[in-house]
Amino acid sequence: MPQEKKPYAVLAALLLTGLAHAAPAFDGQIRNNTLAVNPAETLALAAKSDSDKVYVYDLRSGKMRQALEGFISPRNILFSPDGQSFYISDSTKGTIEKWDSASLTRSASMAVGPGAFGTTLSRDGSRLFVNNQATSTVTAFDPATLQPLAIMTGFAQPRQGIKLSADDKALFVTNFLGDKISVVDPTGYKTLAEIGGFNKIRAIAISHDGKTLYAANSGSDTLAEVDVEGRYVRRNVKVGSDPYGAALRPDGRFLYSGNLKGNSMTIVSLPDFKVAGEIGGLRGPRQAISFSHDSRKAWVLNEDVSIAEVDLTARRVTRTLTPGS
Repeated sequence: MPQEKKPYAVLAALLLTGLAHAAPAFDGQIRNNTLAVNPAETLALAAKSDSDKVYVYDLRSGKMRQALEGFISPRNILFSPDGQSFYISDSTKGTIEKWDSASLTRSASMAVGPGAFGTTLSRDGSRLFVNNQATSTVTAFDPATLQPLAIMTGFAQPRQGIKLSADDKALFVTNFLGDKISVVDPTGYKTLAEIGGFNKIRAIAISHDGKTLYAANSGSDTLAEVDVEGRYVRRNVKVGSDPYGAALRPDGRFLYSGNLKGNSMTIVSLPDFKVAGEIGGLRGPRQAISFSHDSRKAWVLNEDVSIAEVDLTARRVTRTLTPGS
């Protein structure tokens, strides 16, 4: 028989939830949002940093399934490679929380310190890397043991931008101060090089062969194409107003910018790196853009935490999933 919860355990849970609602945001002046779609493409999780909830959407029915509570400044969400769990960073709580995807319950919490921001996972899920914009560090965790493997220093306000190459041999970290990208050895835990030449750098994406990196410059309304081996910006292309997103779809044929002020996504064809069109009907899109495995569909997070489902062939929004659905 299931055991009845002890009264003090229930009280403790209620107190923790109450504290989350009452606590002031640690870095509330920095705003962002986040979206994650599970590998089966049946579930989407969405949040914005000035809300205490994470919204769970059923992608089959198009309905909101549940709102997870107890957050203060949710910054980034990631699913594990097998989809059985997901991770949520909260910069005010200073934690990375691990949740069970089936039951939608919290299973563990890892302390990173206030400022915990962007996250990325290795392909096999054995290493989790976490930016901390307040301490200018990147921490590597073992998700199985919940123990830190290393704390790397020498960064400059790393926020949401952190990506591993497809072969897990290089880690790329954006530095908001100084507009640089740090190239890091993810097994030796040391910075190998820095790449400059950006203007208010936001999202980054890496080609499948690891030779090219793409970055959004919200200060110049451009996307940058970077030669990874040469460590330099090869060229820029003008996109919409205030681009935060630089999302590379799985087939590698197109790159999409999420234009915050333009309420649109600019389509950039590859490898020629030229504007091929624009998708409208969005509301304040940022970095939170996910794709289906077959590259036919995209999910784009709007500023109100609704999700626009986009037909990438027709280049239009086909449905919008809303928190009140």
